[in-house]
Amino acid sequence: MKYILMMHGQKGSWDEYARWSKEDLQRNVEFMQRFNKELHDLGVFVDTKGLAWPQEAKVVRAANNGEPITDGVFPESKEFLAGYWVIDVDSPEQAYKIAARASAAPGPGGKPANMPIEVRQVLGSHNDLGL
Repeated sequence: MKYILMMHGQKGSWDEYARWSKEDLQRNVEFMQRFNKELHDLGVFVDTKGLAWPQEAKVVRAANNGEPITDGVFPESKEFLAGYWVIDVDSPEQAYKIAARASAAPGPGGKPANMPIEVRQVLGSHNDLGL
């Protein structure tokens, strides 16, 4: 079963992240590189990406004529998606354990950041919907 692990952040936390020391940023990046390698080595890795700064986000809807209507940037937005992993594991419990490891990535001073990670199954067919 494939799961997406979505790393959510608070706007204030993102602003704080941009001010982390070089050492704290390096420690976090090194953790993410090791974590991704471990997922590869376990054979569960499918994909991962970090996303652009939240102030670059836009919401797009189709107008009556099908043309895009954009809305945003949303400075009042409190939460945002910072990045994600897609993994392929045998059970939701495995996905939860991997998400907990991602959540424990080091923050300032090397302490676990405990960033919330949303875990959702990736549906691949109509059968996944019970249809």
